Amino acid sequence: MRQLIAGNWKMFGKLADVTAFANAVKTAPAGADLLICPPFTLLERFAAALQGSAVAVGAQDCHPLPQGAHTGDISAPMLAEAGAAYVILGHSERRSDHGENNAVVRAKAEAAIAAGLTPIVCVGETEAEREAGEAEHVVRSQLLHSLPPGFAGVVAYEPVWAIGSGRTPTVDDVAAMHAAIRAALLAQLGPAAAELRILYGGSVKPDNAASLLALPEVGGALVGGASLKAEDFLAIASVAQRG
Repeated sequence: MRQLIAGNWKMFGKLADVTAFANAVKTAPAGADLLICPPFTLLERFAAALQGSAVAVGAQDCHPLPQGAHTGDISAPMLAEAGAAYVILGHSERRSDHGENNAVVRAKAEAAIAAGLTPIVCVGETEAEREAGEAEHVVRSQLLHSLPPGFAGVVAYEPVWAIGSGRTPTVDDVAAMHAAIRAALLAQLGPAAAELRILYGGSVKPDNAASLLALPEVGGALVGGASLKAEDFLAIASVAQRG
């Protein structure tokens, strides 16, 4: 299958950045599916700028309910109306900064699916959990309790200690974890899980993307800081597997 290269802009970006970035990515040849997940304030502008191209737009979070008295939150139907096709859920920064647990992530995934969005559900261990030999157990538990029955979205593995740190696990560690995730998904969801893309995220850059994307069971990348510059994002996409 074609790999998915998803850019998570986090809390970066201004309206002035949209046009140049969109023009660069929507006309560039790529061997992968491309996705940009900007802040909510840029979502509709990106959707308009990329309309008619093969580049998809996504959001970084949604509320579990379709509407209600929840100041500061945005629902999945609102995201879909603004032009989103995907939504990132359960990112470690949401889990740590906002106290989101697996049950909340699962509820959000269900809301996203109901609104026609493809959820990208993030899982990953802390450094302490890895050092204690608990990494695979932690990730399996997150999958079991974060994914709704019949889940047909995307999973992203992001070792928490690698996000924004400039550090990455060894390729052997990434390969082992992705194999473990595939086995857990097959056990949890059945044969259909063989088709789910499992992204790797955590300090993905142009200089390490080729080795990471070449690994078995790596179905793409969830890219943070390197997605803010079109040339870096496209350099990562250029080494993706066409499937």
